[in-house]
This record gives sequence, C-alpha cells and structure tokens, in this order.
Amino acid sequence: MIDSGYIIAAYYFERGTDVGKLTSWFKRRPTNLSDSGQGGTNESLPPTHLAQTRQLLSKMKILPSKMRVNRATGTKPLYRRFWFWAGLGVSGGIAASIYGISLIDRTLPDQSELNAVFREQTLTIKAADGSILQQQGEATREQLKLEQIPDNLKKAFIASEDRRFRQHNGVDPQGIVRAGLNNLRSQGVVEGGSTITQQLTRILFLKQEQTIWRKLKEVRLAQKMEQELTKDQILERYLNLVYLGSGAYGVADAAWVYFSKTPDQLSLAQMATIAGLAPAPSLYAPDKNPEAAKRRRDLVLLRMQEDKVITPEQRQAAVQEPLTLKSSSPKRVQVESPYFTSYIQKELPKYVSANVLKSGGLLVETTLNPSWQKVAEEAVAKTLRNQGRWENFKQAAMVAIDPRNGEIKAMVGGKDFGKNQFNRVTQAQRQPGSTFKGFVYATAIATGKSPYDSYEDAPFVVDGYEPKNYSENFRGSMNIRDALTRSVNIVAVKVLIDVGFTPTIKLAHEMGIKSELKPTYSLALGSNEVNLLELTSAYGSFATQGLHAEPHGITRILNRQGKVIWSANFKSKRALDADSAAIMTWMLRNVVEAGTGGAAQLDNRPVAGKTGTSDEARDLWFIGYIPQMVTGVWLGNDDNRPTYGSSSSAAYTWHEFMEKAVEGMPVEKFPKRPKLDGRKGTIKAQSIKPKQMLNRSITSNDDDSEGESARNSDESGSSRRRRSRRSYSQEEQQSSDYTPKRRRRDRSESSSSNSSSESSTPRRRSRRVESDSPPPRRSRRESSPANSSGSSGSSSSPPSWRDRLRPPQ
Repeated sequence: MIDSGYIIAAYYFERGTDVGKLTSWFKRRPTNLSDSGQGGTNESLPPTHLAQTRQLLSKMKILPSKMRVNRATGTKPLYRRFWFWAGLGVSGGIAASIYGISLIDRTLPDQSELNAVFREQTLTIKAADGSILQQQGEATREQLKLEQIPDNLKKAFIASEDRRFRQHNGVDPQGIVRAGLNNLRSQGVVEGGSTITQQLTRILFLKQEQTIWRKLKEVRLAQKMEQELTKDQILERYLNLVYLGSGAYGVADAAWVYFSKTPDQLSLAQMATIAGLAPAPSLYAPDKNPEAAKRRRDLVLLRMQEDKVITPEQRQAAVQEPLTLKSSSPKRVQVESPYFTSYIQKELPKYVSANVLKSGGLLVETTLNPSWQKVAEEAVAKTLRNQGRWENFKQAAMVAIDPRNGEIKAMVGGKDFGKNQFNRVTQAQRQPGSTFKGFVYATAIATGKSPYDSYEDAPFVVDGYEPKNYSENFRGSMNIRDALTRSVNIVAVKVLIDVGFTPTIKLAHEMGIKSELKPTYSLALGSNEVNLLELTSAYGSFATQGLHAEPHGITRILNRQGKVIWSANFKSKRALDADSAAIMTWMLRNVVEAGTGGAAQLDNRPVAGKTGTSDEARDLWFIGYIPQMVTGVWLGNDDNRPTYGSSSSAAYTWHEFMEKAVEGMPVEKFPKRPKLDGRKGTIKAQSIKPKQMLNRSITSNDDDSEGESARNSDESGSSRRRRSRRSYSQEEQQSSDYTPKRRRRDRSESSSSNSSSESSTPRRRSRRVESDSPPPRRSRRESSPANSSGSSGSSSSPPSWRDRLRPPQ
C-alpha cells in the first residue's frame, strides 16, 4: 500500500502548493505511525516507499527552479507572445474564409448549369432547318461559332476588356491593379477590372446590383467556370451574349444593328467600335454619341497595337476611317410565321412545367418547313387577292401536315397577323360541310359495305328532318362511290342511318377529330363544328392506311445548358383498318379526278381529297392528300357572312400550294384498292331506327341532266357562272344586312330540326346547305327563307329554272 504522505505530496503538487512548504512538512513528519496520532505499530517505512517519496520531491523541485529562472531572464508566457496571437488570427481567417466560400457556393448554380448558352427569361423558337422564327427577352438572334467570328474582332474585345484573358484563372489581380492605376491617372473610369469570365457569369447568372456580396459571388463563379469550360468556350459564349446597345445582343446583332453587315464584313475600325461598346453601351453608342464612340474606338485600337495584334500602320489607317453608320432594326424583334409561333407558345405548357417556362432560357425546335411556309403564305394571299374579292370572303387558313409522324410543316392562320391574331387553323370552330362525309363513308366501308352498294337519291324525310341536295335535283339509284364523288347529301344521311351515330362518331374521334360531335342526322352533312387542324389531321389517317399520328409542331425543347428536356415521341395508332383506308383513298381519288375536287389535280401525281361547303357557302373547304402530306384549306369570313364562292376555290388554293411544295419530292403511289369480295367488317354497325321515315318517288320534273350540266358548269369555274354569281352577290349585299345573329339563328334551326326526331309530331325541315355544289342561279325572292325551308310539305314538282328567273308577280 502506498504511503499516505506520498499521496498527499502528489495531491498538493497537482494543486500547485508551494513545494518548499511541502518539503519542510516531510522533514518534520514522524517516521512512526504512532507519532502521527494514528493507531498502529511503530515500524519504520519500507525502504522502497522512502525512495519513491524522495524521488517525487526531487522532481517537484525542478518546476519552481525553472519558474525562478524564467522570471530572472524576463521570458513571456505563451499566451502573451505576438506570434501566438498572429497565428491564431491567421488560422481563424482561414477557417472564416473556408466557411464564407462554402456559404457562397451554396447560393451559386450547380456545376452543370455553368454550361449555359442562353440568358434567363428568354425564349427562342427555331424552324426545322435551324433558322430563327421568334425570340423573346434578351435573346441573341444569331449564335455564332468561335471560328465564324473574325480574329481581329475577338482580339479587339480581349484588348478592350481582358488583356490577360489567356493567363488568368477567372480573376486577374494584376488587371485589377492596372485598371485602378489607369483610372486614377485619368481621373475617371477608363478601364474595368472584371475579366471576360466574370462578365459572362454576370450575364448568365447574376443581377446587376452593385454590392460586395454580388462581387464575391461573381469572383467565385468565374473561378468555377474556368474549371468547367475552356477559354475558347468562354470567349464564344461571351461574344454571343454581351449586350452592345440598341437592342443588340452579341457581335452578330451589333454588326447588323450599327452597320447592316455580318461580322466577317466589318472593317478593323468597325470591329474596334463594336468592341468598345461593352463597358457602357449607352455611353459609347455610335448612333447616340459619335464623338465618345470615336474616342473609345481609338483607345481600343491603341491597346491592340500595344498588344502587337495590329501594326502601327493598321492602327493609323483605322483611326482615320470615318465613323459611318447604316442602322437596321435588331433581327431579334422580327417574327417569322407569327400564327405558327403563337401556336407553339400556347403548346409549351403541355410539355414543360410552369417553373421552367418562368425561368426561361429555352430553345424550342419546331417542325416548320420555312420554304413550304412561304409558299403557303403566297398561295393564301393570292386567293384572297383574286377569288376573295368577287366571291366575298375576307379570310383564309391553311395547314400542311406530314401524316406519317404528325409534324406540322406549314400553317397560315389568316390574312394579317398584325391586325388580327386569331388563328383560324386552331381556334376557329366551323361547320365542315361535306368534308365530314369522309368519316361517314369510312365507317360504312369498315362495317363491310362495298363502295358499289346502292342507295336511292330521292326526296326523303326522317323524323321530321328533310335533307336536300344543293342543286335541288335527284339522281335516283346510285352507289356509295358516286355519291361521295358528287357529294350527294341524301345518300350520306341514309348511309349514316345504316351504320349508326356511335360507330361514326367513335371513328371520327379516333382518326383525329377532338371537337364534340352530336348524334344528329345532320352530322352526316357536317353540322358539328370542328377546326381546320383536327380535320386535316384526321384525313391524314386515310393517307397512312388507317394510322393516326397526333399533330404537333415541336420536336425538342432545350434548356439553358443546351440539354434536351423534352422531345417528341408520338406513336401512330391504328384508327381504321388498312383495307378500309385504301378503299376510301380510292374513292377520294375519284372526287379529285372526276368530281368536285377537280381543281386540286397535280400533274403526274395521285391526289385524294374532299370538298365541303357549309350553310349559304359560309365555309369553303378542301382537304387533300398525297402519301407524304395532307393539307387543309378553309375560306370564309370571321363574322360568318355568306360567301358567293364554292369549294373549288379552296381546291384551287390547295393546288397552288402543293404544286410548289412537292417540287423535288419523289412521287409515291397510293396502295391498290383491295379486293371487295369476301371482305369482313372491322366495325360493327349500329343502325338507327327512326320513329318516322318517308321516302318519295322522283317526279318527272326532277330531271338529273339539267342539274348535272349546271353542276359541271359551276365546278369548272366558267366566266358565265362567275358573272352570274357576282350579280347575285351584289343583289344579296344590297338587299340584306348580315349579322352574327343570322348565324345563331341558322344553327338553332339546324339543332331544332335535329331534335325534332324526339317529337311525336315532327316538322319537316329542309337541309340542302352542306353540299359542296355551288348555288344554282336564282332570284332573290326564290332564295328567301320561306321558300328554302321546305316546310310546305307539298309533293308537287319544283318550278323549272326558267320559272325561277322570272320576276316576281
């Protein structure tokens, strides 16, 4: 057991008790336990304990002796020494710096975002060939590759903005010191300390507020960017994004805005002028302050000479060159194909989130073919300029789609986007007229009917609804193919009754019609409104043997870093069996070759399509296709005023566009018509069971030959018909005041005639307005609503055309 004195000594040593006192205590300490007042024997301490105690005491004497020596020599303790606090301050500063850098880094963009090539809050829309259609925000119209930028222009910017660009790592301390000294000598700001890399980070990621925190973030971002990108990549982005005044972003825009040139056409003096704009575009703009611009230009040239980029002779010649401007508007404010680009902007929310759209910096690649778009615009303008004048329609629309993938290749939404931004391709809901018959007959063919199945073209009333042919003539027994070719209304309604509302509506929707379709008898004649885009897309299903692809105008969307965030992946879906689609194409080819669509024929190229005319020729349609393209045309008036034209004008417009669009396109043939014998239907018919149906025989006065000759004459577009129509239109315009109310009244009449099938005492209605045949020549009194309603119910024969032309009694 260790002696208690030994323990006491160790205790007092730890507490710092005076060692001298402790030593004297040990000297006075009795050697026997009995002397200490404690019980026990009077035995001496063991020799080992005495040795340990003496050894401890000898060690305890060392510290006081050293402390006495330190006091004698005057040496300071550690905590009072300068180098101790200096080291502590340095280490604290390092720790604080590390913490500050980490704090800044947490507020900076991710490393992946340092590859940004577009500013925030911008939107760029490109055509299929890469040409720019529209830009919004602080966008650069032309993004040039570094090798496309003249070498002297690049060196002018480096000499002006960052003379040690190739040496520093994003921040240039020497440049900051040099700029400060130059500014002091000049008593003004003549040189900046920010590097090109710092300026690029400010353009892409930072705001322009003048704060220390923003400057720290700028420095840190510049260092990170130098690690992520090469010097050439940084310089290329900078020269494409830097703002140079007058709405110009990047050197290409500036060359155009100030000199109406491309960068490679600029002279050395002009390059120096543009490079001198970067520090303060509003101060050095040559169109606003030419004297300041010349002084800045000469300074840039001097720096280029000092950097041995140019010779003194080159500098002298450039300085003597007069500052001659040829200003142009920034290209970024120009908008090509505005109806299409406005459609694209409305489509964007379908594919990217609201947050992505809000942050901007997007590049949208579209399907538009610029050359086809130009041809489409010319065709529409020509039709409005010519036929529109004498046929009394003021608006037109056209859309062309590749039916194989659904890509929209051309879109003209109206006459003048600047005056009216309403897109008649996507926004106008109009009655399709006889173009809807294509879906009725397609349903019939898909149920197993043959195109040679016959129906009676004769007076017909079903549940109070009485469809009539536009020519008011009847042709007797005729097959489905001929009825489609001649666009006979009565046969179309009878076919609809046989196949049913539900199968017809279902097929139309699967083929691409998205608008609501109501189960009424007038459905067969196109009384339900649709828009041109969906109608054209639906006809594209015939061109692709029954496959339908969703129409779209966007192929890819890229973010600020150039990464694809969305790409089109629309899969074609089977809407109609291939045999039925091939039979329909065979029938629709006959419409163009021998029917109402004759004006759409193309030389040495098969064409299929369908015409359509709605109430009082308010809407004139033609939807036609070849294997590689389907194009739809609509002509009419926004206020729904009647026209005096026919669907042949729409077919002619289609021909004007397609004739030029297909140049250089290989000729593809439609599939052969499949065998008709033994065909089985792929759609089950759901025949309608009318409550009341009345068939009447054809009277002797319903002579078909007269109507046929009139129709052929009308569809050929003869001058006699046009003169008659012009006189008719003048008489109509003078004697009637057409308002939108007239349109609503006609629609209500149609709906009332449809709903009359539910009544036990149906009224008889006339429905002859959906046929594509032009109106027959008749007097104003003959065309009055009282005579056209067909509600008299008389079975007597209608008056001949001679009687109709007689003046009223």
